[in-house]
Amino acid sequence: MRGFQQYKEQSINTMTQGELLLLLYDELVKRLTQAELALGKENWPLFEASVQRGIDIINYLDQTLDKQYPISANLTQLYEYFTYELGRVKIGRRSDPLTHVESMVRELREAFREAQKNGESGR
Repeated sequence: MRGFQQYKEQSINTMTQGELLLLLYDELVKRLTQAELALGKENWPLFEASVQRGIDIINYLDQTLDKQYPISANLTQLYEYFTYELGRVKIGRRSDPLTHVESMVRELREAFREAQKNGESGR
C-alpha cells in the first residue's frame, strides 16, 4: 500500500498547474454527482459529506487564485455563489440548486480544459 501512496504523491507532484486544476474540478463534479445520488436515496450522511467536500474544494480553488489577474475577481464571485448555493442545498436538501451548480461547474471545467489544450498546442 505504501508503494501506491508514493506513486500517487509522485504523480501529483509532477502535474502541471493546469492538470491539477482539472483534477480538482473533476473531483468537485464527482462530489456533486455523489451528493445528487445520495439526495435521491435519502442517504443524508453521504449527501452532507459530499456537499461539504464540494464546498471545501471550492474554497481551496478560491484561496489558490492568483489575485493579480482580473479574472480572479470574477472567479471569486462565482465561487462565492457556488458556496452560497451549496449551503442552501445542504440546509434545504433540494436538488434544484445542486443541479444548477453542478451544471455551472461542468461548464467551467470544460472551459479550463479547452484553455489548457489551447495553451499546450501553443507551445
